[in-house]
Amino acid sequence: MLSVLRVHLPSDIPIVGCELTPYVLLRRPDGSITPDDIPESSPVDGFYLKHRWYRIQSDKGIAVCNVHPSEPATLQCLGCIKAKTVSKSYHCSPECFADSWRQHRSLHARASNAVQENGPEEEEMFGSFTGGSSVGSTVGAALLGLSNGSIPVLVSDRGGAGETWYEVGRSRTYTPSADDVGHVLKFECTAIDSSNGQSVAPASTLLTSRVIPAPSPTPRRMIPLSYMDGMSGLDVESHSSAAGTFTVLSYNVLADLYATSEMYSYCPPWALSWAYRRQNLLREIVGYRADILCLQEVQSDHFDEFFQPELEKHGYVAVYKKKTTEVYTGTAYANDGCATFFRRDCFSLVKKYEVEFNKAAQSLTETAIPPAQKKTALSRLLKDNVALIVVLEARDANHGAEGGSAPGKRQLLCVANTHIHANPELKDVKLWQVQTLLKGLEKIAASADIPMLVCGDFNSVPGSAPHVLLASGRVDPIHPDLVTDPLGILRPTSRLCHQLPLMSAYSAFTRLERQRRRMDPSSNEPLFTNCTRDFLGTLDYIFYTADSLAVESLLELLDEESLRRDTALPSPEWSSDHIALLAQFRYKPRPLR
Repeated sequence: MLSVLRVHLPSDIPIVGCELTPYVLLRRPDGSITPDDIPESSPVDGFYLKHRWYRIQSDKGIAVCNVHPSEPATLQCLGCIKAKTVSKSYHCSPECFADSWRQHRSLHARASNAVQENGPEEEEMFGSFTGGSSVGSTVGAALLGLSNGSIPVLVSDRGGAGETWYEVGRSRTYTPSADDVGHVLKFECTAIDSSNGQSVAPASTLLTSRVIPAPSPTPRRMIPLSYMDGMSGLDVESHSSAAGTFTVLSYNVLADLYATSEMYSYCPPWALSWAYRRQNLLREIVGYRADILCLQEVQSDHFDEFFQPELEKHGYVAVYKKKTTEVYTGTAYANDGCATFFRRDCFSLVKKYEVEFNKAAQSLTETAIPPAQKKTALSRLLKDNVALIVVLEARDANHGAEGGSAPGKRQLLCVANTHIHANPELKDVKLWQVQTLLKGLEKIAASADIPMLVCGDFNSVPGSAPHVLLASGRVDPIHPDLVTDPLGILRPTSRLCHQLPLMSAYSAFTRLERQRRRMDPSSNEPLFTNCTRDFLGTLDYIFYTADSLAVESLLELLDEESLRRDTALPSPEWSSDHIALLAQFRYKPRPLR
């Protein structure tokens, strides 16, 4: 007989749009134990499993806190109700509302200005108050005054009894919808005798916490660099590129094998789970509608099972290079790597180059390191980092150079995607890896007149030797990073140079007054691209060859204050500890040869 031994969910907090997959442990009729499903279409020894999902529909719906979505709301801002801007109006406690008041107050001003400028239709953008089962419509409302000023708050008085169960699913998995918000879900798993359709034992069940809405961060805007005169090659609303332009995203998505509660204890466990983060990351990445995606820390099994098939649905072709050494996660071995995606209607793949810094390290050790130091050198240099270089060809005139190429000439583009070693003590290794990558790119540049992009997580702050090498083409012999060179691989320092005319895309933001406050004036780089509890700084860059490409628009940067409301990244709103960088480029006309 088939029997269910155990049923549980990895996370008991369900989120709208995030698939729930219960773990079900079975004992087969032959006595073997398995977590595999046994559907009605493929019974085993005359038995199969039946699954049912139910929503417990209470008499009163439960609103949830917009700041802490795993908590039920007890307050609603009366100012939001009057302004008909309830989308961010719920809070779980007076302290929660008080802490977020400064940010919340700006929503009132924004909504008021929008309505004044654009009329009542603007209500749709900010959300309108519809009553029904929301907290604001319950009986027993009262006003509370908080210590930090006069803030209008509505308090709900909950009560009542009676529950109704609605069947919402008949498969092992279930994806909560907006109708489930504020309600408990129940999963039932029953072993069935296929000969008569009857259950052979009572159903095994589990109850979830109340379903919460997926947190929705304020969308980041594309900022045209010709902002003052209103000219740009990008339609900011549709993210569609004008002729002769294309967009590139660089994003370290935080591999699941590193996303542990030990590392990110400030992030709620449900927001750190891969089931939640993968949907949130996908929603964010797809929303940028970039023509080229350079992703780092893409876990190998998640590339195969999630990123590649899901992004393929959105028109992307994938190229992937994983690290060669696996890491034990506690339950299985896994590794991560760099994944480059491009829109199949915009580009075709001409060639790819896979860079394994381990192979370069072995070659260097064989040719340049004394025999007595080889073991020490390999121990220091073998860090398993990789880079992925693709040469793409624009498919049509919309993504080719505008007015600069001879008729019929192919428009090529070289895109490098890398993740440099992270250990801050190994400054020589970081610089050597970057130098190795640049030498490879110089060989490609020598063989073809081709625009280039160098994207990735370089684990190097502005002003460090790797950043200086990339941005200026050489490293000063007295740079402090060069002191760390126990193997002598950085000498002579005159070799630390390259001829590629690289510039950092985000340095262009220094031309816009509104963006300067999020830039470091000493380096002309963002104040940060990585924000954790213990670190705030820039590690990610998009470099481009300035003789062949020009920056048209950039994705606006985030400010630290908004991120610190959740302590740091990752958070329920942003599912990586890095922020995404996105740039729109225009091909520069090239002289005919």
